Amino acid sequence: MKQFHIILRLLLFLFGVIGCTGFIVPFLTRRILNIGNLAGLAGCIAIVLYAMFMPGIHQWIRFFWQKRAGRIVLSIFAAGLTAVLVLVVVMTVLMVRAACTRPSENATVIVLGCKAYGERPSIMLEERLKAAIKYLNANSEAACIVSGGQGADETISEAQCMYLYLINNGIDSGRIYREDQSTTTRENITFSYEIIKEQGLNESIAIATNNFHEYRAGKIADDLGLKHGSVSGSTALWLLPTYYARELLAILYEWVF
Repeated sequence: MKQFHIILRLLLFLFGVIGCTGFIVPFLTRRILNIGNLAGLAGCIAIVLYAMFMPGIHQWIRFFWQKRAGRIVLSIFAAGLTAVLVLVVVMTVLMVRAACTRPSENATVIVLGCKAYGERPSIMLEERLKAAIKYLNANSEAACIVSGGQGADETISEAQCMYLYLINNGIDSGRIYREDQSTTTRENITFSYEIIKEQGLNESIAIATNNFHEYRAGKIADDLGLKHGSVSGSTALWLLPTYYARELLAILYEWVF
């Protein structure tokens, strides 16, 4: 049993350290700092501390378990932790399933905006655009809406950046519509739907975004009564932990509010 505890502590410690590294790398390399890597870093630090001080923590738990109030508090904590783990599993399954939902033929592609550096898309935005190009090349009658406004630190709108990328990669400009006012995923889908109605485009849509983001975008499309499928771009492994954690919190926010 003692050897088991030693191995468990070592595994948890290594897991926590690797997790901390995964969440801090985006900040060190690209100054990416959001609620995803902050929450992930906090969780991994907690795991590291638990592994380091496991015997003392277990002794503390045994002490408080002997008291009625302590049992209540510890039971609530355990129930909350279990609920969080179940929610994470459920949301992950929903993300994976949404990313695998195929769109219909010649659907209207909506490319959701992401960070742009002038005329150069960010890594994640480029993955969305690559996925959209693949679908547009395979569906010659499909139109495309590039959706994204201009952030305070962006020199042109995300929509314009995406438009330039698409035409530079062989997509006919006549197939592309620009929506450059949105600042959130909900606005991306809502404002793009207005263009679909104004231009008489196919109301069956193909949402081009990163794989982890498809579920939440699809839920917004459901709210608008749109038939939708996914045109999923991959996510760089070194960015995935940060944005996956952020997306979990964003989905929870959508469910609650």
